[in-house]
Amino acid sequence: MPTLHDATGPELTALQLHDILRLRVDVFVVEQKAAYPELDGRDLLPDTRHLWFSDAGSVLAYLRVLADPGGIRRIGRVATAAPARGQGLAARLMEAALTIPGEYVLDAQTYVQGFYARYGFVAEGAEYLDDDGIPHIKMRRRP
Repeated sequence: MPTLHDATGPELTALQLHDILRLRVDVFVVEQKAAYPELDGRDLLPDTRHLWFSDAGSVLAYLRVLADPGGIRRIGRVATAAPARGQGLAARLMEAALTIPGEYVLDAQTYVQGFYARYGFVAEGAEYLDDDGIPHIKMRRRP
């Protein structure tokens, strides 16, 4: 049974950060063939919140919540390991992330826009291509 973890940047152990980064690189860099700077300097900030499921020491699904200016929270790096897909882990992470009231934003890959809409996120503006040519759309969830 997967275990839910919730930690701020400074609370992460070196092993936890390593395993989280491995999943993110496996999904976003290798699987999606998007060579981009995965390390953006925000993971270890005290106001960054990391949520993930693990089982037998492996990170199965992950997301992080960043503090953006104006008290807005930004959800990002939502990823599920290929063998763990279809188990509802990303949905459970979203539910856990949204327990803190407030305004949230995210930049969704357009093919999962409907997933985020289930949690009250609404598209803002037009679809755009990120630096790697992957279609995205900005979405917002107001309190």
